[in-house]
Amino acid sequence: MRRRSLAGHTAIAVTGGVLLGLLAGLTHRIADEALSRTFDALSAFPMLLLALLFIAVAGPGTASLIVAIGIATLPHHARVVRGQTLVVRRSGYVEQAVTFGRSRPRLVLRHVLPNVVGPVPVLAVIGLGEAILAAAGLSFLGMGPQPPSPEWGAMLSEGRNYLQVAWWITILPGLAVTATVVSLTVVGRRWQARFDGRR
Repeated sequence: MRRRSLAGHTAIAVTGGVLLGLLAGLTHRIADEALSRTFDALSAFPMLLLALLFIAVAGPGTASLIVAIGIATLPHHARVVRGQTLVVRRSGYVEQAVTFGRSRPRLVLRHVLPNVVGPVPVLAVIGLGEAILAAAGLSFLGMGPQPPSPEWGAMLSEGRNYLQVAWWITILPGLAVTATVVSLTVVGRRWQARFDGRR
């Protein structure tokens, strides 16, 4: 699994989720309702299925894999940011800033955004493990980077034909995927527990 893949789909999910979540939480009620229903509809589908649909349209490859997983994980981030935005916009310090005549961009950047993005890094770490697992699954199916690209899922797919004579070709990438996903999940859950405790 290459760093570009890891950073790419996480950046798409976090950036898109924060922007759309803020837009939904700060915009008119009708637009908020439309965006919220869209997030709910996309969240109802498994992440792997959404990524498969995107790759089926765009074609396999590294770029398609990055964008597909980023888009598939984006609705979850957007829903969390929207919920936080609705809470923050009704808080006393935001109402006070509105009373003082702060401009809307300054209000969003200085008062809303810093208090909304708190749980986003935690979600990004937890979601990164799921994204790695999905990327490995898609690469295993031939939907990701094509050989000879060093992708764990592609290595698993190639090595399954040689299990009896060279088991390590499959076992080692499988262990790498498992160890990475478990480690990220444990770190994310502990970070989430600390964040919830401080809050």
